[in-house]
Amino acid sequence: MPFKKIEAEKLSNAVVRQIELLILRGILKPGERLPSERELAEKMGVSRPSLREAVADLQSRGLLATKAGAGIYVAEVVGAAFSDALVQLFSDHDEAIFDYISFRRDLEGLAAARAARLGSDTDLKVIDTIYRKMEAAHSKRNPADEAQLDAEFHLAIIEASHNVIMLHMMRAMFQMLREGVFYNRNMMFKHRTTRDTLLEQHRAINTALLARDESGARAAVEAHLNYVEASLSDSLKAEHNEAIAKLRLDHETSKP
Repeated sequence: MPFKKIEAEKLSNAVVRQIELLILRGILKPGERLPSERELAEKMGVSRPSLREAVADLQSRGLLATKAGAGIYVAEVVGAAFSDALVQLFSDHDEAIFDYISFRRDLEGLAAARAARLGSDTDLKVIDTIYRKMEAAHSKRNPADEAQLDAEFHLAIIEASHNVIMLHMMRAMFQMLREGVFYNRNMMFKHRTTRDTLLEQHRAINTALLARDESGARAAVEAHLNYVEASLSDSLKAEHNEAIAKLRLDHETSKP
């Protein structure tokens, strides 16, 4: 983990600031376990009492949490942006699906352009590695793995944009997507034609990023999410038509 040695005079306050920055920048993720107290104190070059004081401060502010017998974790700070009632409202109305995709298209297009311009070589290597895993999952035809890697790919682009507000906002949005608030991502990867198209779109995004082509990366992300929007619209229309057909059939069969 990217912990640095602490100067002796900084002590617990410096430990607090370093861990705060790692959480803020998304390097330490919600639910991630920190090293043991002994290991962390050695990595940061501080005494264990100083480390305990810093951890207690971060716990009191809800940034770290202790799990009995399991250690210290980054608190689940993502996902609290919306009330349960509002999340339920999102899931009950199709309008929210398309507003969600529109929001992602705008933000992720911007993030892709920023990643092409500002992302480090390591950032782009991480994105490329995830894309290679997507290719492998595609050949195995595992919709669940493809859907998970899809989320990781898009979040890696957000991380490479180096905007901490965008990062935490989009992590919250993707958490709701994982929970099926907007739509079932796995379903999109169950049809061969759709799967092939999605992989090709992710390849185009990855290629533009590796070439540091800002406009190309943004256009590729927007084209991808336009396709997702159209596919979901067609799916919802088909479900609507099936429901109407069923009602008509039930009505006809119920006639004396």
